[in-house]
Amino acid sequence: MSKAPKKSATLGGTADETEASFYEALQTGDIERLMACWADDDEVICVHPGSPRLVGLGAVRAAFDAVLSHGGVRIQMEALRKLEHMTCAVHSVRERIDILTNEGSVQAYALATNVYFKTAQGWRMVAHHVSAGGANESEDISDSPHVLH
Repeated sequence: MSKAPKKSATLGGTADETEASFYEALQTGDIERLMACWADDDEVICVHPGSPRLVGLGAVRAAFDAVLSHGGVRIQMEALRKLEHMTCAVHSVRERIDILTNEGSVQAYALATNVYFKTAQGWRMVAHHVSAGGANESEDISDSPHVLH
């Protein structure tokens, strides 16, 4: 009788799947699943708004333990932009975060850059850098080509 493979062993068929797993883990407050998204590397990096740069899995885990200490985070990924190569992917996303306050639910926005490397275990996150945003983050400013007719 064979055992079913561990979830972390099958995680990351694509960078998109690893990213989806990361955000689902944030929503459900599942620190083990969240950490399974990260590469096993001493140089992984995480930056949360207003916080110092965190280097290494221990520091990253401690920060997410604190974030998830009261349960999952109601967060939705929006407006994905991505650059992908055979072994590296860079995703820029807008995060819409629902925050419960004494006055009710309030939406906050953040901009995140997530970097993934293709490893022997599949696609894994090596950097997560988030900056605070505002409601005006709903549209991108881009240098799109102008076509004259």
